[in-house]
Amino acid sequence: MIKYQEHIIQKYNQARVALKALDELPLYASRTIFIIDESDKMAGTVSDGDIRRGLLNGLEISQPIELFMNTQFKFLYEGGDNVDLIKAYRKADIHLIPVLDHSFHLVQILDLKKTKTILPIAALIVAGGRGERLKPFTDLIPKPMLTVGDKSILEHNIDRLISYGISEFYISVKYLKEQIMDYFGDGSAKSVHIHYIEEEEPLGTLGALSLIDNVGQEDILVMNSDLLTNIDFEDFYNFYKKEDATMALASIPYIVNVPYAVLETKELEVVSFAEKPTYTYYSNGGIYLLKFELKRYMQKGVFYNATDLMDKIILEDKFNLMHYPLLGYWLDIGKHQDYIKAQEDIKHIRF
Repeated sequence: MIKYQEHIIQKYNQARVALKALDELPLYASRTIFIIDESDKMAGTVSDGDIRRGLLNGLEISQPIELFMNTQFKFLYEGGDNVDLIKAYRKADIHLIPVLDHSFHLVQILDLKKTKTILPIAALIVAGGRGERLKPFTDLIPKPMLTVGDKSILEHNIDRLISYGISEFYISVKYLKEQIMDYFGDGSAKSVHIHYIEEEEPLGTLGALSLIDNVGQEDILVMNSDLLTNIDFEDFYNFYKKEDATMALASIPYIVNVPYAVLETKELEVVSFAEKPTYTYYSNGGIYLLKFELKRYMQKGVFYNATDLMDKIILEDKFNLMHYPLLGYWLDIGKHQDYIKAQEDIKHIRF
């Protein structure tokens, strides 16, 4: 999200006002001005090229900017599933997109140079654990607030989710929760909304979901706060939708190389063998996409793990559980050696 005031003027302003506004934009900014009417509804867009063409067609720089503006502009509707449309805009080299409500009021301006997409999901980050295996680091600091590189593990994850257009956050907290709540506040410093689920007792990986009354989306992403990863959340979301999954989990490939021949036997008879085979298994990566309505299976305020829900879904014919092989970087910072590794890895990870 970018600063409104830098890119917005009203349509009764003279074209020279728009030209001055364009000239005063930061060098890194996309050079487009958004024109609104007296009711603050979106009316059009103006670029340097629009003003130049208007002058060549006989308009004067002192005339209203509405005579120069482009009224056939591209836009997105707030709250919709705009993933495919954003991808098309990016492919067409359109970087600055207005997001409008259904009354055509400007809600936000999306800069595709800074934001990858807008995923229509909320996010729950599980951050209440004590981090016993990382003592003494966690004696005075909650594990999610341990620094990796220039910021905490939790902030790495929040910032990455923000880059995918997620703006509705829930963070479950317990141990040294004040440090997390004081640092992130209500999220306004990052132009998002953060709500805190304060656990009286540990609730597991999904139990906090039972304490959320409602979210603004059909689907919710849940992830552990102690993960360092560059997962492509857009690709994960597209997979989840394409497979029509009730729940999808990011899985981590685990390769086992057996240095000997492996026999397939039938009682004492050898029926075949594989010479030094390689097997690939998939483990749970602690990142989930699921239908928010699944919270109905959870008792309010009662411990409930993601694996409990996975068992439920596997047993129900009407549901389907899918796994998404995560091929990028992933590290569960659970032990001292993991934390040391993260400090080196962060220098090289491409986010």
